[in-house]
Order: sequence, then structure tokens, then C-alpha cells
Amino acid sequence: MTHTTRWLALALGLTLAGMTHAQTSAPAGAQATDDAYLWLEDIDGTRAMDWVKQQDATTVADYAQSPQFKRLDARLLEVLDSNERIPFVQKLGEHYYNFWRDKAHPKGLWRRTTLAEYRKAEPAWETVLDLDALAAAEHENWVWHGAQCLKPAYRRCLLSLSRGGADADVVREFDLHDKAFVEGGFTLPEAKSQVAWADQDHIFVGTDFGPGSMTESSYPRIAKLWTRGTPLAEAKTIYEGKPEDLAISAYRDLTPGYERSFVQRALAFYDSESYLLGNDGKLVRIDVPTDAETSVEREWLLIEPRSDWNVGGHTYKAGSLLATNFDGFMAGKRDITVLFEPTDTTALDGYSWTRHHLILNVMDDVVNRLEVLTPQPGAWKRQPLQGAPALSSIDAAGIDEDTSDDYFLTVTGFLQPTTLYYGTLGQGKDGRREAEVIKHSPDFFDASKYQVSQHFVQSKDGTRVPYFQIAPKEMKLDGNNPTLQYGYGGFEISLQPSYSGSIGRAWLEHGGVYVIANIRGGGEYGPRWHKAALKANRLRAYEDFAAVSEDLVRRKVTSPKHLAAMGGSNGGLLMGNMLTLYPQLYGAIVSQVALLDMKRYTHLSAGASWMAEYGDPDKPAEWAWIKTFSPYQNAQPGKHYPTVLFTTSTRDDRVGPAHARKMAAKMQAMGYDADFYENIEGGHGGAADNKQSAFMHALEYTWLWQHVK
Repeated sequence: MTHTTRWLALALGLTLAGMTHAQTSAPAGAQATDDAYLWLEDIDGTRAMDWVKQQDATTVADYAQSPQFKRLDARLLEVLDSNERIPFVQKLGEHYYNFWRDKAHPKGLWRRTTLAEYRKAEPAWETVLDLDALAAAEHENWVWHGAQCLKPAYRRCLLSLSRGGADADVVREFDLHDKAFVEGGFTLPEAKSQVAWADQDHIFVGTDFGPGSMTESSYPRIAKLWTRGTPLAEAKTIYEGKPEDLAISAYRDLTPGYERSFVQRALAFYDSESYLLGNDGKLVRIDVPTDAETSVEREWLLIEPRSDWNVGGHTYKAGSLLATNFDGFMAGKRDITVLFEPTDTTALDGYSWTRHHLILNVMDDVVNRLEVLTPQPGAWKRQPLQGAPALSSIDAAGIDEDTSDDYFLTVTGFLQPTTLYYGTLGQGKDGRREAEVIKHSPDFFDASKYQVSQHFVQSKDGTRVPYFQIAPKEMKLDGNNPTLQYGYGGFEISLQPSYSGSIGRAWLEHGGVYVIANIRGGGEYGPRWHKAALKANRLRAYEDFAAVSEDLVRRKVTSPKHLAAMGGSNGGLLMGNMLTLYPQLYGAIVSQVALLDMKRYTHLSAGASWMAEYGDPDKPAEWAWIKTFSPYQNAQPGKHYPTVLFTTSTRDDRVGPAHARKMAAKMQAMGYDADFYENIEGGHGGAADNKQSAFMHALEYTWLWQHVK
């Protein structure tokens, strides 16, 4: 993952600094004066929370008290807590680290083992940090947000801990040798901070330094270099962005022999500037288009243009992956090698370095294949690595790009539990050692009863849209099959085949059909697929989703009264629009942690960071088309809307719970069947631990079965 992508992941809905809940609770903008439910934006306000508690009590009483619900809740928790799950690891020095939650450790254990142990069926683990014990000792509901460890020694780490699952977290320095927090070490109070090691005694930091230090999108505006043992107020400013920028960050590449520091200025969600930071403090920009992604590995600069790029007498297609010598490029040379170029059906899904090779992951009609590229003068050497089984997903990643050509490979499918392989490039037959299976995920349901198929349908404008269908082998095409259609359609995120024990147990085992719609706005066909549904073109995503629904009815898989739809975050916005724009197609809709009030979304939580996706509603010209996909404004009395469930989290400081609260309240006041449930914890993921996740999923599926069976 590139540094820019890491920032974007924080801002996504999904699963890509600054505002606390008190800061997000105050209404903003004169445009809100006609909003009867503005008071529900007061996140922790007494009146708002009283309404939430009453709604929760009603929903729990109606859907979460039956013996069927309790059995499903227990079965889903069994999946999430299973000790047979694959403990995926990250190599730090000589150890392999894993963060693990189960029934005995609901908040989780950070633990480590050796490669020799990890290859065993039951590895011996050494606990590094017990988050449950820490939370109990400190009387905090800590949620793990990860660790950044200083290489090459990998002794000191910067741990990020969230209260209740919010994006904002506390940063504390930790010693892996002592397995304890460092007394007097680097610490930051709760904020949406960005931190990165510069060396043993310095870190780059962006955080809430006080008024004006955060962007309008609620992320750091200033990057500083902080020296150990000095007050944060004395940290040296490296770069200041503008309030309207998305975020500013700085980091250091600590690859031995290639140590370099960089500053990243994220202008908007898909536009950024990257700078090389010299030892003299001067910045030199990496001269690529602002909508191009870049990453640096040893001597190589990799570039992913999101628009066609004309440079050096050549035009490079949007969605390509390009390579050039970093030092030569900074000196003005434009000797560029094309590593990947998209076609009508292919897109780059990702890449990963090993010490001497680059693994490319390519999607062809949403199914993966892998290639191994080896740098050499001119065209790089290419070899296939492994292809995914039919209608499944495959991924490979280098384990330690500084020291080895070892890699982990995973294969998964809708009916195929994940398998983990371990291999080494550059050895054995055909220049590589055959990858060997070292871990299997368990079967959580009997997959032999079902079959996966891929279908294509023409959307309203003639665009070919793919979708996956998982259905019983003996399914009757009589229009009576309860069917759940899931979608996202935003931020260039692809929905690919993957195994879910929860979906198997909660939906397939009960006779349901499950459908994944690969609509525009996602990344299934690269930047062009995403851009086709940006801003004024947003309705194309909703037309695609509707086209899939209509095709399911045409094929007699289901009918509107038996068809449900579900999506979260941007997918929750999708659900809001299917509710208001296509109510005739569905019997029930679940909208999770959703954006819904697109008139005020830029004034709520981190909403200002997504204007590159949706537009700016404070500009009349843009509101003219944003209002066409703003469910909160478009919900009207006297319609025939399907029943709907809105779920959210009080601690969601990314999208925020105000959207779901206001939408549910408005629909209830108009007399519609609109249910609501807000988890008090959980952040944008909706739940803070496995028990909460199981409850939320059991609630949603129990609700669905009552409305579309």
C-alpha cells in the first residue's frame, strides 16, 4: 500500500484525524435552518441519545428476542471467534506478528511466533500485549488500530489505540523487547493523527496541534518533526498545507541503502502532491500528475496514472502501472517502462514487492491472475505465478521486501474457505519454488449444496455490468427465492469473491440467494469504471444496481417482494437511493453506517474529504445534481417505499450517525416502516468486538428474513 493509499483508506467507507465527537456535534451552515431533525446531529446530546435508546429498545424488542435470533447470534459469534481461523501475520524482524480476537480475548491479543512455529498446525504464540488486560487496568474500551515499528531493529513501535472504535486514536510508544510501553516515550492524545518513524529519536507527526492545525476534512494540516524528550509544542514544522487540503503527512523510507524522507500533500481524495524532503529541509516535487499514485521501492519509482498521461513523447493510459529509475526521474529523465496496461476487461488490482521481484495482481472480469516481474534493462522479465480458480480471488504479497523473495499467497471464493500458501520466488522449477499450503480456514457451512455463477447485464445506458450469484443447486426459477443483493459502487473499491461463514450461516443455509453487484463507481475495471459514476454521473451506479435487480426478476430468480438489498457507508448511500429512486424493485432494504443527507454531508464528521467523489453541495451548481442522489431530501410522503432498517454507530467519527438518525426519524414521521439501531460503540465498522459484530449481523439478517421470506 502506498502512503497516499493509506491516507485514503482512513477516509473511506468501508474498511483509508482530528474531530472529537464534541467537535462534530455542532450544526454548521445556514443551509440547515429548514431541517426539522438537525437536533439529531448533536452526537452525545441528551435529547438525541434518548431518541437513540428508545429506537434501539424498540428494534431489539421486535427482532432480537426470539429463539431464532439467539441461535443465529450464537452461530455467527462462533464463526467470528473460531480458533480454526487463519491467524494472518506480519513479519517484523525475526518474528511474525498477529492480532487475534476470540471468545477469551474479545478485545484481542497482539502476539508473535517464529516461521517454524507458524508453519505448524498449532503454533506456539508469545503474547506481546493483552488488550483486554490493558483496557481493564486503564478503564478504557481500547480498540486496536495497529502498530508502526522502526526497522531494521524492530524494537520500538508506535501503537494506535482507539476508544470504542472511532477513527481518532491515542498513540503510545511500545518496546517489543520489554513488551511494555516506553516510560517517557512518544505519546499523543486522542486525535486523527499521522505518525511515522524518522529514526530512533525522531518521528514525523501530524495531529491536532490546536486551533487551525486540522484541515476542513478533519485530518492533519501540518507535518512536523518531533525530537524525543522535547515537548510536542517544540516539534519542527516541515510543511503546512491549506485548510481546504485533505491531509498533510510526512514519512521516511528506511530501506537500508535507500533512506529517503517524503512529504505528502493530499489535495483531495484523488489528487495529491508528493515531495522528496532533503536533509537541508528543501522539498522537491515528484513531477507526476496530481491524480497519479506513486510509490518508491529502492531505486524504482512506480506510477499509476488515473488519467491518460502525455510525457516524454508518449501517452500512457489511465489505469497503467509504470516504472522508472527514481533518481533519474528526479534529475529530469523520462525513461519509463510500462509494467501493465489495462484493456476493456482488465484492471490492476494491486502489486507487492519482494527483494528482487514485483508481483502484479490483475483482474479480468473481476477474477484475478498473478504475474511475477523482474527488473532488467528494457522490458522487465515476466512469468505467470498462479491463476485463481474459477470465480474466486487470489492475492500474493512479499513477506519482507528488504531481505527475501518469500511471499504469502491466499486463495478464496464464495464457497471456498481461504487457503494460505507460502512460497519463494527465484528458486526451483521455472525460477520459483512451488508455493505450499500452510493454513486452511475451516468450512462454516456445507458448500456442496450451492453453486456460483457470474452474469452480465446491460445498464440503462448500455454498459455491460457483471454480477455474481450464489444460489442453491436445486433452485427453482419461479420468482419466489428470497434474494439479498449487495453493492458498494464507490471510491474505486472492487467487490471480489470471498468466503463468509456469516453469510453462509445467516442467508444461504436458510434457502436464500446471495448476489454481489459489480456496479460503476467501484474499481472492477480500473479508474474508468470509477470515474463513470463520479459527481454528476453518480446516478449511473444506481442505474447499474437497478439493472442487476431487474435481471434477477427477469431470470425468475426472485421477485420484488422477495428481493432485499444491503450496503454500508457509500453502499449505505446506494441503499438510500434504491429506497427513494427504485422502491418498486425491493421488499426490504438495509442501509448500514450510511451517508444519506448529501446537503449537509460536508459539515458532518469527515464528510468534507469526499467532495472529489460526490461534489460540494454548498455550491449551487453542484447541489443541482447532488440533490438528485440525496435520499434525505428526496424521501417524500405518499410513496410506496419498501420497509427499511438503518444501522449505525455513535462512535462513527468518519460518516457519523447523524445521517441514519435523521433519515429514520423523517421516514417514521411520514408514516413509513423504518427501523433503526445504533450501536453505542464500534466506529465506522459498526462494532468494537466480535460479540457486537455477531449481534449486529444477526439483527440485520433476522430483520431481513421477516420481510422477504
